[in-house]
Amino acid sequence: MSSEAAMFLASDVVTTYSKSTGHDLPVEELILPGDFKWGVATAVLQIEGGADQVGKGKSIWDTFSHMNPSRTNNENPDVSCDHYNLWEEDVELMSNLGADVYRFSIAWSRAGQRVGWDVIPLGSRNDPVNEKGIEFYSNLIDKLLAKNIAPVVTLYHWDAPQGLYNKYKLFLDAEEFTADFENYARLCFSRFGDRVKSWITFNEPYIISIFGHHSGVLAPGHNMETGFDTKKEPWKVGHALILSHAAVVQLYHREFKPTQKGTITIVLNGHFYEPFDTNNQADIDAAERRLIFYVGWFGDPVFLGQDYLACMRQHLGSQLPEFTSEDRQLLRETAPLNAFYGMNHYSTKYARALPGVPADDDWTGHIEETSENCGGTEIGPASGFQWLRLPIIVTENGCPCPNEDNVEVAINDTFRQRYIGLYLDAISRAIYEDKVPVLGYYAWSLMDNFEWSAGYAPRYGIVHTDYTTLKRTPKGSAYYLKDSMVRRRTTSE
Repeated sequence: MSSEAAMFLASDVVTTYSKSTGHDLPVEELILPGDFKWGVATAVLQIEGGADQVGKGKSIWDTFSHMNPSRTNNENPDVSCDHYNLWEEDVELMSNLGADVYRFSIAWSRAGQRVGWDVIPLGSRNDPVNEKGIEFYSNLIDKLLAKNIAPVVTLYHWDAPQGLYNKYKLFLDAEEFTADFENYARLCFSRFGDRVKSWITFNEPYIISIFGHHSGVLAPGHNMETGFDTKKEPWKVGHALILSHAAVVQLYHREFKPTQKGTITIVLNGHFYEPFDTNNQADIDAAERRLIFYVGWFGDPVFLGQDYLACMRQHLGSQLPEFTSEDRQLLRETAPLNAFYGMNHYSTKYARALPGVPADDDWTGHIEETSENCGGTEIGPASGFQWLRLPIIVTENGCPCPNEDNVEVAINDTFRQRYIGLYLDAISRAIYEDKVPVLGYYAWSLMDNFEWSAGYAPRYGIVHTDYTTLKRTPKGSAYYLKDSMVRRRTTSE
């Protein structure tokens, strides 16, 4: 398994701090624009819990997290942070921390179709809507607005209804999936769009495609060992996500934006890449190629309305699907309608060109990712902003820290505070030196939660969660963010 494929596993959790260069860099508290927005982000599957409450439909993660043998560190999200029952406390917490924005997702299988609190428990466009599920999210949105916190809603953060997977394997049937996703999106726009003014279609389509349909580390767990075609599936899935995103953007702009006046976009993730050896042209090319395979794969069709880049076509050949003339027209029409580039960014890596012939199911562009370059220098807190010129919101950024099961250790999270401070300094430089329009920063995550296949081992929250008592305790980073944003934005006015 590649080092990247291990990213979501408990075995990849760091238990000690590295020797990373940049530890001597000071946080400068550089200024940010007065209208710069900061917030916190979560995903429904990771925090909501409520698995035993009436009306909850199964998602692919409910199935995946209960497999035997376990593929999620012998843990599951059945209770997690119990946000479904503690949501009012959580909104008060965000308000006390001074957050401007709360980015959260809606559970497709909670938004609908039977008595209970899922919005569409079975998921299909032919299933009835669950008003209890609608009521839960409506109350959450109203409470946020009452506290002057803007809701930013992600329609899909990896928890597709199991019923749709059983019917047609989700993204592997692009036509069926797009029709059901449009129906679900229309429901959300019609019920919540009078109050929600910022929508995100998909969170990290790269992860859905590669980790769900190549390595199998994430749900639905497709990989070569379980009999799936890893040469074609990831690219087929990515293609379906691009087209269903465009279809929903078109839907929103035609049917809802004229009256609701909101915005819509997608969130992409990606590391930034530097050459392993800056004197080696092969490594220079590898860094660019890795960015194309990671970010350009989705970024060019979605934001530019263009075909996949030539190096992907050359490398993958017939594995990479073709856009029809109708698809190309849809992409051209919707590309300028995406409101901003939603960027989930956590780290920077070195890219090293690999010798020889790539594997039949290579997804990297035939490169190796490393944390050290040819001189043994470990990657520092470099910013990847200089190559982007779209309006940007950093929709996720954060880090886990070792030994935070212990709340006394967790509240003194100086490493995370410094990590965030340096990142905000980098955003300031991007805005004022590189003239990049960065509009906001959302910390991942509001609280420690179920981190997918790693279970509860990594703790990314700025708030500590006691998984036994469910007590929330703000860490030092929560107060740092609150105070730093006051200082930085006040100074800039």
